[in-house]
Amino acid sequence: MIFKTERLLICSLQKSDSEDFFDMMGNPNVMLPIPQKIMTKIESDAKLNELLTTEESTSIKAWSVVEKKSNSFIGICALLKNNDDENEIAYRLREKYWGKSYGTEITKGLINFGFKNLNFDLLTADVNIDNIKSVKILDKFFIRHKEFFNKQDNCYDRRYKLTKENWAKTSK
Repeated sequence: MIFKTERLLICSLQKSDSEDFFDMMGNPNVMLPIPQKIMTKIESDAKLNELLTTEESTSIKAWSVVEKKSNSFIGICALLKNNDDENEIAYRLREKYWGKSYGTEITKGLINFGFKNLNFDLLTADVNIDNIKSVKILDKFFIRHKEFFNKQDNCYDRRYKLTKENWAKTSK
């Protein structure tokens, strides 16, 4: 286990996550708000294998999000580097787990882990401005920094920032 929140366990990804991972990566309702391409099972398995091997690197740390009460894989979360080489949080949840405030819970957990365990001074988050549910979550914790065109995903993104100092002031 990497860390836990009230209802979630953050653990290393496993090959056995393949079916649930594909349920997420192959679902247009999950992928289009990001916006990213809907994956085939082969593409999803390749992406999972890529993430399994990147956990050893310093630039991307991706983990499974597991619901404590059911021990079910509900999504992924990550700490990575944005295009300005700043530490960025990320998460993606399977559709059947939406609407349970897990996005908010995992965001808060990633922030705490980044500041307390990894001693980061700054965290960022990028989101497609049309991804209203994620925008609402990030607005709870971060400060809006800038909007820009994301060529890779062909959308307008908003970058959020949060300093360790500001988090310490607001999270008490």
